[in-house]
Amino acid sequence: MSQKTILITGGAGFIGSHLVRRMVRAYPEHRIVNLDSLTYAGNLENLKDVESADNYHFVKADINDLAAMQQVISEWQVTGVIHLAAESHVDRSITDPLSFIHTNIVGTANLLLAALKHWQGGAEFDRFFHVSTDEVYGSLGKTGYFLETTPYDPRSPYSASKASSDHIVRAYHHTYGFPVVISNCSNNYGPYQFPEKLIPLMINNIRQSKALPVYGDGTNVRDWLWVEDHASAIDLIYREGVDGETYNIGGNNEMQNIELVQLLCDVMDDQLGRDPGSSRELITFVKDRPGHDARYAIDSGKIQRELGWEPSLTPQQGFKKTVEWYLANQEWLDRVTSGTYQTYYESMYQSAES
Repeated sequence: MSQKTILITGGAGFIGSHLVRRMVRAYPEHRIVNLDSLTYAGNLENLKDVESADNYHFVKADINDLAAMQQVISEWQVTGVIHLAAESHVDRSITDPLSFIHTNIVGTANLLLAALKHWQGGAEFDRFFHVSTDEVYGSLGKTGYFLETTPYDPRSPYSASKASSDHIVRAYHHTYGFPVVISNCSNNYGPYQFPEKLIPLMINNIRQSKALPVYGDGTNVRDWLWVEDHASAIDLIYREGVDGETYNIGGNNEMQNIELVQLLCDVMDDQLGRDPGSSRELITFVKDRPGHDARYAIDSGKIQRELGWEPSLTPQQGFKKTVEWYLANQEWLDRVTSGTYQTYYESMYQSAES
């Protein structure tokens, strides 16, 4: 059998970089190709520790370019795709919805078409794994959980674009018999997350004693998933999931936003040697986001029963590890917030090409 080549799209992003690192280390016999267009959230510095591995390769390309996707899949003889590349920040989708339509819907359709033609041409191909979000299900009340069978009810341009891409992936399976799986995950947290997201934003602001903006009254509820647990779930589903199936991945960790921010304040005060409760004084309530969903909560029973996956960290362990990582990697955080990280590709790759 020829060498397996797994194409991971969005591999320089937050979740993608954790997955790439895991796959490169766990499967040295496989070729791991990281495809990323390196928009604002793509950071190759996230992968410094594996960039010289013999089985790791980086390709700078945009999933909105169909010809480029066809070329990459053909030239690398891709035997499987794990698709994470996406515009993912809800606030950005409200101000710039068309970018989300192009990348999340058209980009996914391009990648699917390129992979389908490759498969139909007789190439060895295991499966197309589409990584999605729990936000496609809409908003919950005070009780209940999202199941894989929960009807879709997206409420933002971001979640609507992800819901659309989910439907297209399923359509390829039912129309062409194309081997696909889908996962829908809850909010991720952990190292290397771009600091416009809630947790790294709060950590960075607490570090600098800046205001901590909390939408509305802070009672919106999210289920928080340690990013490395998410990567382990993706790895497992890719290898052992059933074609055509969907798997929900959650952290079993529901918290109100205000509770989360207060917890981060307390952990940071302890880590920084500040007076207990002092960082909580930085909390500032701001005008709520338009259409802000009240509560997300994932039922991960299916993946636990059928594939034996469960979160490895308690919420207390995960948040403490996250704070410790950001405090130990303040240079990374400063480079991301200043934008200087975007020169890494030029220094590492373009100089090597010239």
